[in-house]
Amino acid sequence: MTSGTELAAVIKEIARSCGAGAIRIGSASQDLDIRKHIVSSIKRGDLATWSYDDAYASAASDPATQLPGARSVICIAVAYATPVPCERRGRGRVSAYAWSRDYHRRMQSMLRAIAARIDELAGEPVTRVACDTAPLAERAFAARAGLGWIGKHTSLIVHGLGSAVFLGEIVTTLDLEPDAPLRTSCGACTACVDVCPTGALRGDRTMDATRCISDLTQRRDAIPHALRPLVGTWVWGCDLCNDACPPSRNAGRAGDPAFAPLGEDTAEPDLHALLRLRGRAFARLRETAMGWRGATVLRRNAAVALGNGLDRADVPALAEALGADPSPLVRGHAAWALGRIGSPRAFAVLRAAAAEEPDSGVLGEIGAALEPTHPSRR
Repeated sequence: MTSGTELAAVIKEIARSCGAGAIRIGSASQDLDIRKHIVSSIKRGDLATWSYDDAYASAASDPATQLPGARSVICIAVAYATPVPCERRGRGRVSAYAWSRDYHRRMQSMLRAIAARIDELAGEPVTRVACDTAPLAERAFAARAGLGWIGKHTSLIVHGLGSAVFLGEIVTTLDLEPDAPLRTSCGACTACVDVCPTGALRGDRTMDATRCISDLTQRRDAIPHALRPLVGTWVWGCDLCNDACPPSRNAGRAGDPAFAPLGEDTAEPDLHALLRLRGRAFARLRETAMGWRGATVLRRNAAVALGNGLDRADVPALAEALGADPSPLVRGHAAWALGRIGSPRAFAVLRAAAAEEPDSGVLGEIGAALEPTHPSRR
């Protein structure tokens, strides 16, 4: 009978042959420290954007909720880092993880291929695949397996790959020899903490996600007024902390070719086109990881980015959105953006819109944007 050590070695070779950039194996036993960490984050309000609760914390800290009788968790990382685009006027910024076709599909396909070969070795189904969509604390279990360590930006840092990685897990009932956790840490480095414009990172491996730019660009409701200027021109996600991380910089920008940008419009979308995003034009972005929240959220983000561009040439596009966009969410953020630009023409558009706008929330945004002491213009 093959030992857990020998079987683990075979599985690692299978994973590498299927495209895994790094692989380690950990125990599938419930981790009460992970549960405590998640519960503390929930109680602090760090995860208020998402509907996490104690039940989620219990499930995420126990792989057996994914597969009864689970003994081991096979943790896999694949690098996605790609060249950083040049910032250009009128173009938005998108986190590199969303430049390609939705990574869940590629990762799940790879994980299923590995799992199928493990099942074949075992002679029966012994696996369950997880990739971000299942309640499993993947970074914590990956760190426990020695795949990497959790940095002060709260992402997993993998030796040689950095933190620009996709993670995936295969939970199995096989009793595999676990790898030891790493004894590496970020030491005194605070590069990620220092670069975060919203102060979301505390430096103790915790984060107020409600202040994170990535979280702000994904929420379905209004972005808080005080944080809108800090979002800059990010229209989906944010790479500032990852790009500032020394191990990530040292890893270079060569990622898996499968995650190369679909095109310029996904890596650096035209903000005017994004502000008008509808129907067929949304189909291409729907293929990416920024498509799951829908076109309305992306139009809202485009309005904020244009406001932060402070370019008077963008007033006509924002005026069109304020007058014609079907979503009050987008119209309200377009009003804010016009107020932030603050040109005479922008104010004229806002005053004209105030006489026609039927939505009370948008009227409130217009009124705030017309205030001469509005924080957006300080």
